[in-house]
Amino acid sequence: MMSDSSTEERLRETLDALAAQVDAAPPAYEPARAQWRRRERRRRLILAVLIAIVFAVADLIGLWALNQTQDRTPIIFDDRTRIHQPDPTSGVGPP
Repeated sequence: MMSDSSTEERLRETLDALAAQVDAAPPAYEPARAQWRRRERRRRLILAVLIAIVFAVADLIGLWALNQTQDRTPIIFDDRTRIHQPDPTSGVGPP
């Protein structure tokens, strides 16, 4: 029967031999990583360009819509019914 120390020693030798055979970084890793980074940069650049285009088109549509109104036509608070109502305080005066 083998003792615990010899088993431990043989296991350590086996693991050291196995670790010596392993390469730190395979040769295909660096090119694959560089390609992945290029694709990621391209995706982010395309997304940024699309966001800028959508923002610019929305601004242009808004400016175009604002410039399509008539010169004297009120756009905001167009409540013409209040213009023709008599002033409720017109009949009130000093006694």
